[in-house]
Amino acid sequence: MWKHRTFGIPDELFERIEEVPITKEEIRVVQISKGRLSESQTVYDIGCGSGSVSVEAAYQIGLSGKIFAVDFDPKAVELTKKNLDKFGVSNVTVILGNALEKISELPLADTIFIGGTSGETSEILKLCEGKLKQGGRIVIGTILIETLYSVLSVMEKLKFSSVDITQVTISKSRKTSTGTMMLARNPVTIISATKI
Repeated sequence: MWKHRTFGIPDELFERIEEVPITKEEIRVVQISKGRLSESQTVYDIGCGSGSVSVEAAYQIGLSGKIFAVDFDPKAVELTKKNLDKFGVSNVTVILGNALEKISELPLADTIFIGGTSGETSEILKLCEGKLKQGGRIVIGTILIETLYSVLSVMEKLKFSSVDITQVTISKSRKTSTGTMMLARNPVTIISATKI
């Protein structure tokens, strides 16, 4: 379905439902690049939502890599499965359940993406630090200032280096009856780091 090696699959190509969030195309591009993915890696997509990060990551790590997509919402799990099928992705294991319970069952990871976590991001980060290989990357997308603060506080205490904070604000064009206007989306702050 996606014939390109570059990431940035347009949002409209993904199956969507109103109740399940999607990491928007431009945010996804930054997050995937911050993950520094390579062939054959093991990747987590925690709070996978629509599965857009899992699909993009799967194209980067190839068939020899593995992705574990976790979400507590049955609708998100079903939507992720639909998108994996749509894009012909076969190296993703989709897990229904609370990440705080499921992470301990997963193999060590090279890269971990953390998305929607219903306020449990800091606790999930603590667990993920123990499951991340030395030199592995963690990438966290946040929209709330409180989440950013708590993540940075936890990162200071854990074994992470090269902590990078990038805020991305995107505006997309929309046709009107008189021309084209730019509509701003909510800014997203992306925290990425390497495990020492």
